[in-house]
Amino acid sequence: MIKVSVMYPNTPGARFNHEYYRDKHMPLVKSKMGDACKYYTIDKGLAGGTAGAPATYVGMCHIFCDSVESFQAGFGPHAQEIMGDIPNYTDLTPVIQISEVVVG
Repeated sequence: MIKVSVMYPNTPGARFNHEYYRDKHMPLVKSKMGDACKYYTIDKGLAGGTAGAPATYVGMCHIFCDSVESFQAGFGPHAQEIMGDIPNYTDLTPVIQISEVVVG
């Protein structure tokens, strides 16, 4: 199993609409990817690692798929539409990482 993490840096003055991300964008991703997306989670940053520090990321999602190939097959044909929706909830550029899930 792999996890595709899409993380939005907590940048002062940036715009991020958590409700739109939760209610519209991620359901769009899931509907377009179909069974290639086993499930996803959404995180809303609260705080950093030390007292009073801001969260490193304002928001993030984790998309779980069987393999990199299944992710690419599910996401690729819809990439333009999915990426085109980003301006509807943020002006941030996401940081993306694909990881192997070693313990689940």
